[in-house]
Amino acid sequence: MSVLLPLPLAGAYDYRVPSDMNVALGDFVAVPLGRRKLTGVVWGDASGDVAPGKLKEIAERLPAPPLSDELRRLVDWVANYTLSPAGAVLRMAMSVPDALLPPRPMTAYGLSEKGRVALDDLSVMTKTRARVLQVVADGAPEPAADLARRAASSTSVVRALADAGYLAMIELPRRLPPDVPDFRHAGPTLSPAQTEAARELCEKVDAGGFSVTLLDGVTGSGKTEVYFAAIAACLAKGKQALVLLPEIALSAQFLARFGERFGAPPVLWHSELGHAHRRDSWRDVAEGKAPVVVGARSALFLPFPDLGLIVIDEEQDGSFKQEEGVIYHARDMGVVRASLAKIPIALVSATPSLETLVNIEQGRYRRLHLPSRFGVARLPEIRIVDMRAEPPERQRFLSPPLVKALTETLEAGEQAMLFLNRRGYAPLTLCRTCGHRLECPNCTAWLVEHRLAGRLQCHHCGHSETLPPLCPHCGDAKSFVPCGPGIERLSEEMTARFPDARLGVMASDTLTGPRSAEQLIRAVEDHSVDVLIGTQVVAKGHHFPLLTLVGVVDADLGLEGGDLRAAERTFQLLHQVSGRAGRAERPGIVLIQTWMPDNGVIAALKADDRDRFFALEAESRKAHGMPPFGRLAALIISGPDDSSADLAGRAFARTAPHLPGVETLGPAPAPLRLLRGRHRRRFLVKARRDINLQAVLREWLGRVKVPNSVRIQVDIDPYSFM
Repeated sequence: MSVLLPLPLAGAYDYRVPSDMNVALGDFVAVPLGRRKLTGVVWGDASGDVAPGKLKEIAERLPAPPLSDELRRLVDWVANYTLSPAGAVLRMAMSVPDALLPPRPMTAYGLSEKGRVALDDLSVMTKTRARVLQVVADGAPEPAADLARRAASSTSVVRALADAGYLAMIELPRRLPPDVPDFRHAGPTLSPAQTEAARELCEKVDAGGFSVTLLDGVTGSGKTEVYFAAIAACLAKGKQALVLLPEIALSAQFLARFGERFGAPPVLWHSELGHAHRRDSWRDVAEGKAPVVVGARSALFLPFPDLGLIVIDEEQDGSFKQEEGVIYHARDMGVVRASLAKIPIALVSATPSLETLVNIEQGRYRRLHLPSRFGVARLPEIRIVDMRAEPPERQRFLSPPLVKALTETLEAGEQAMLFLNRRGYAPLTLCRTCGHRLECPNCTAWLVEHRLAGRLQCHHCGHSETLPPLCPHCGDAKSFVPCGPGIERLSEEMTARFPDARLGVMASDTLTGPRSAEQLIRAVEDHSVDVLIGTQVVAKGHHFPLLTLVGVVDADLGLEGGDLRAAERTFQLLHQVSGRAGRAERPGIVLIQTWMPDNGVIAALKADDRDRFFALEAESRKAHGMPPFGRLAALIISGPDDSSADLAGRAFARTAPHLPGVETLGPAPAPLRLLRGRHRRRFLVKARRDINLQAVLREWLGRVKVPNSVRIQVDIDPYSFM
């Protein structure tokens, strides 16, 4: 049999099956590789490339549910599409090796018959032993550590009582299975539009078979409750459901709503969870004990045995694109998994991606539309602040109209949100004497001042240092000044202007994990925060009834730079941020500060004309043969120094494909020419949609042999051009 190992190797390796062992496709097995013993998956019949007498034997079959045929096909599909080794993709499906072994039972201690008799006269025992027996008598069997803590004793006392026969040792399961969400729980009363959308989604779940549906609704229209109805239909069929969310660690409100709707929480899956939690969750999914999983993009590769529905919420979000290791887009691979499993998938968004909208126009996807907000809530009024006509004061960043709106909002006892997509205090620190800028030693990126932490940080590699007392270029002391605003500097301005306002700061580097995010969200809900200042994490699905004002401090960020999706991404982000205002009875207002009020993105936001914006964007992309009307791939070459990267770049340039409908651009230094200490060059390959781009790239890559110090990374359908 061939066994695929979770390593970036060329393919599966052949092994001999011992005569006393039965293995089947998908089984997890332990096999020798050199001097190591590794765990892999039985992938197929042996290739026959190795003589039977030279084959090594499979050492062991592990007691874990086998990897399903559907997931194995997904691994192969993703590997072929992304030009990645299949073993590297398999590693994402085997992310918790400990989960392949059954959990060891837990030793607990309960009262024995001798212990019950001893309870009648505890005077013959020490006080500590007596307390332990009384604690045990009051409850169910518990581990020694828990009993010792409750009895204010030590674990040695508990074990001594067991040795003396007063306590009985009992083996219990190490953990209980997760709570099961109840599909029979009554949901809220839906609007007519929600009811119709929910009916169609539920019909697709009941019927089974592959389908892709876009649930397209304005912010606050109740899209979540609609797909909750589809999840209930999936659970009623006894099948599992997967919901992918961007920034899963920041989704406390979603989890609370899910618990209210189904009476139990879903199983969570994201990188912030501890190892034990991930191990137990992986095993629960594989054994079918996790009916609903809510997770980040990596949850797509969990071993569901009976998946019945996939939901991708905020499908347009860039967080679904993985940029390291195996480079893939979870939305697109989610559609592939649904196709292989022959199940429905729902894509959910208020600002769908252009790719999804084109698929709808071409009849591949179906669209369900929720045109208005739920209940009495109305969409906010959007006002554009022309910063050329109404600039802020010197060294300030809030314009007079925004300051006035903040004053009125706070006086009315309502809440405001200020959005600025820049972390830290200032994006750039330079010497006022000579103009020297502080740059990361590992990346071609400026160091960002984080004044609260007292550090300068690189947001690409994590390098951190203190502000030097002297300029390293001219030697002047205390000459460094911050340039431009970050959310910390914005918070400083708000404190100066509104000293009595209670501020909350929300950014990926100020939230230490899901718990701190949940605490901040709860503080906003409880009105312990008057003004929430944040980066793009504040835009994602939060519902704050008292929040009536949203101020976009710099709408022009992201509009320039030559990024293919810059306009689309900026429109989606600002539209999502605007949607945080006025989500309950009180009307909302959005003020967008810009130096480019005539830009197409700003004009579309002002007119609230999403469809017109996307039509113009599609027209421009189509005219230039850009995605989704053409295909793109990036080839990133990195080396330990400039010369190695240049040599490899020239070798690839000499062998670049010259085919009708294929255009190769490069090599050129990447915008981030130096990243994490490696020097980078980029090629961009543009092709017609009818061309097998992977085949072209595979042949090209096979023509060039590079030294081990040089790394080649392929990005199909690139989202980042850095």
